[in-house]
Amino acid sequence: MPDSGTRKPETSDPSKGEKDVDTEHLFGFTEGADAGEKGEQEAVIDTVTRVGKRKDGPGSSTYRVFDTRLAYQFNPIDKLSIELSAFGTLRRQRTILDLDDKSYGTFDGTSLEVKYQFLKGSKEQPLGLALEVRPRFTRILPVEGNGADIFDIESLLQLDVQVVPDTLWYGSNISFEPAAGRRRGGGPGYRSSTFLWSNALVARIGENTYLGPEVRYLRGYDGTFLNRLESEALTVGPALHHRFTEKTWVTVAYAGQVWGRDADPALAGRALGLNQFERHNVRVKFGMEF
Repeated sequence: MPDSGTRKPETSDPSKGEKDVDTEHLFGFTEGADAGEKGEQEAVIDTVTRVGKRKDGPGSSTYRVFDTRLAYQFNPIDKLSIELSAFGTLRRQRTILDLDDKSYGTFDGTSLEVKYQFLKGSKEQPLGLALEVRPRFTRILPVEGNGADIFDIESLLQLDVQVVPDTLWYGSNISFEPAAGRRRGGGPGYRSSTFLWSNALVARIGENTYLGPEVRYLRGYDGTFLNRLESEALTVGPALHHRFTEKTWVTVAYAGQVWGRDADPALAGRALGLNQFERHNVRVKFGMEF
C-alpha cells in the first residue's frame, strides 16, 4: 500500500506494516487517534448534512441543514496537531415543531482544535490514544437556527485499536461539549451541553479502501454541565474511507437514528429523540496533505 504521506517510512516494503494507515479520518463520524509528525500539513473540507425533525401539524415539512467546515491543520512538533477552521451553514426549515420557518445561508464562526497523541498503535502495541480540545465561536443556534453569540468547548478522548494488523481497526470516542452564550435581539441566555460515545469498526476491503459499521450514542442537555436531559439518541450507519493518492483522501459516513426519546412530557411515547438531534446525518470529508 502507498505511504499515506503522514508517516516516515520505516520499512523497505511499504505494502506491509501498520505505519501506512493513518487512523485520524478512518472511521466516519468517529475520530482516530493519529496526530501526525512535525512539519506535516493538511487542508480539509468537511460537510455534515442534518435532515429530519418532528413536524408541526398536517402537510409536508422540511428540516435540512448543511454545515461545512474549511480547515487547515499543521504539526509544530511530533504527535501534536493544531487545526484552524471556519464554518458556514445553509439551512431550510419549514413546519417543524417549536421552530420558526427559515431559509438562508451564512458564515457560522471559527474554531481552534488542539490534539495530542499519547500512544501510537502498531503491530507490537495496537492501542492508539489521543486527547483533543476544540474551542469554538458560533453565530447560529445549531437546532433552532436563530442568530446568537455562542462559545463552546468540546473535549474529545480518541482511542483506536488494530484488531487484526493491517486489516481491521476499532475506533471509539467519548466527548463532552458545554456551550454558553446569548441569543441576538435579547431574550434569555443560552446554556446547553452534549455527551457523545461513538464506536466504529472498519476493515480493509481494497488496497486503499476501508469500510465498516459505526454506532453513536448521544445525550443533549439544558445547562452547561449535563444539568437537565432533553433528548437522547442512538444512531447506526456505515463509514467508508478511501485514499485516492498518497496525499488525497475522502471519508463518507451515514448515521440514522434507530432509537431515541425526548424528555419533554408532552412528547412521551413519541419515537426518537428529535428535539436536539436529527433523523439522518451524512458526513463527507475530503482532505489533502502537503
